[in-house]
Amino acid sequence: MSLYARLAGKGPSGFGYGSTAEEVTEGLSLAGKTILVTGCNSGLGHEALRVLTKRGARVVGTARTLDKAKAACATVQGDTIPLACELADPASVRACVAAVKAAGLRLDAIICNAGIMALPKLQQAHGYELQFFTNHIGHFILVTGLLDQLTDDGRVVMLSSAAHNMAPKGGIQFDNLSGATGYRDWTQYGQSKMANLLFAKELARRFAGTKKTANAVHPGVIQTNLGRHMNPIAQFFFGLSDKIALKSIPQGAATEVYVAVHPAAAGISGAYFADCNVAKSRADADDAALARKLWQVSEEIVAKLP
Repeated sequence: MSLYARLAGKGPSGFGYGSTAEEVTEGLSLAGKTILVTGCNSGLGHEALRVLTKRGARVVGTARTLDKAKAACATVQGDTIPLACELADPASVRACVAAVKAAGLRLDAIICNAGIMALPKLQQAHGYELQFFTNHIGHFILVTGLLDQLTDDGRVVMLSSAAHNMAPKGGIQFDNLSGATGYRDWTQYGQSKMANLLFAKELARRFAGTKKTANAVHPGVIQTNLGRHMNPIAQFFFGLSDKIALKSIPQGAATEVYVAVHPAAAGISGAYFADCNVAKSRADADDAALARKLWQVSEEIVAKLP
């Protein structure tokens, strides 16, 4: 398919590369729905917050600090509940889970949007490479902690990426989750995005026999605050490509919002979406044994955290 056709075309869902979050929710009433969005203070998360509240949903908006969450929620009109959720801090994530439970909130969707990307040097949290810990383990603690709060047809949306194709051979380096025996910025980022994808697949298998769903999405390549950690050379080329073919933030938020709320996505689980349509992921992302092992290892990691 030519670049022009990809940019202009639409898939079976009726939406495509150029669709925006407002367009994929046009005509939908989300009144009575409660949706949790991580990373609501900037980029795609803030656009999801804006559009979901515009359509009538109550949004639990989380950010690294309560002040950031409150500031983001104050920019939109609608029903919002700001909460702190620093994904690299297990205590913060658990406190977020506890706050949702204490408020008696039933969640129609959880959009795991927040993340960090392409750290130029190895950084760690609790002995684990920071991108893996933040993007995967933090969301693993959050989602597994909130499973009982999901409605009977609740949806979990994991923000993965086409960058999962950059993950190392075998998908996950279980013997190097610390990053200490070899660190490459994009490889480790790809591994974290592969972990998001595998988590969604395994969660979908665990949802089998219910109306609950779990899916992963590739938002597209968008210049947002996600790229703040990249080295200056990478930032230059990332910014240059923005002038050529990157999605806008409203376009980038479309797929996660579509999968979270659109009626046509209600019966789909265990899939990988791009441009608001089911897409093809790397072959080992469908390895059920790999996904089960990641879940088991993640549980072991979480059990040892302070």
